[in-house]
Amino acid sequence: MKRFLLSACVAALLPALALAQTANPNAKVDPKNNKVSRPVVEKPKQKLMTRDELRACLTTFDKNETDAKEIKAAQAANAQERAEMVKSKEELTQQGAALTATGAELKAEREELIKGQEVIKAQLPKMERPDAEKVLADYKAKAAAHDAKIDAFNASKTKYSADAKAFDAKVEKHNADTQALQARAEAHLDKVDDWKEDCSKKPYDEADEIAVKKELGLK
Repeated sequence: MKRFLLSACVAALLPALALAQTANPNAKVDPKNNKVSRPVVEKPKQKLMTRDELRACLTTFDKNETDAKEIKAAQAANAQERAEMVKSKEELTQQGAALTATGAELKAEREELIKGQEVIKAQLPKMERPDAEKVLADYKAKAAAHDAKIDAFNASKTKYSADAKAFDAKVEKHNADTQALQARAEAHLDKVDDWKEDCSKKPYDEADEIAVKKELGLK
């Protein structure tokens, strides 16, 4: 009967069990106690795994292999998501800096409009009606253009705030998912270690292996 060792990845062939030793024909007998001077001790037979034990080991091994592939795929997706989030953070940082610069420009432009308004108030009484109307029209156009810039700036600022808030939520979820994935990977390694302890290097019958693999649909 052949025997096999169940390793972490493959089954390795073991030599056949040695036959039980027979009595030594040259052993001397002590006539006083009728005992053999050199008694022969039979070599104990190696215990084989039962089909139930073998089934459990093969099932666990197959599950561990599946889990390993799923964890590897999840880790790749996690790394990809992290790379995308780093890129998003850079874009948000650039948008924030642009908004700050635009806000400063609009503030300076508004201050200039206020100063211009004061100048116009002082000059209007001295102007002819057509000139005064033209100056007022120019000022109103500049003020309207400035107001339009303010509206666009506020809309961009609102969108930026919403995007930043969504990004923070995504970062929080990503961090939680990363911790869960790390815990899953560690638990998987513990299961692999348990499998090695329970199943690795334990002999079993080749016929049992063939029958159990056929039953479980394993190659």
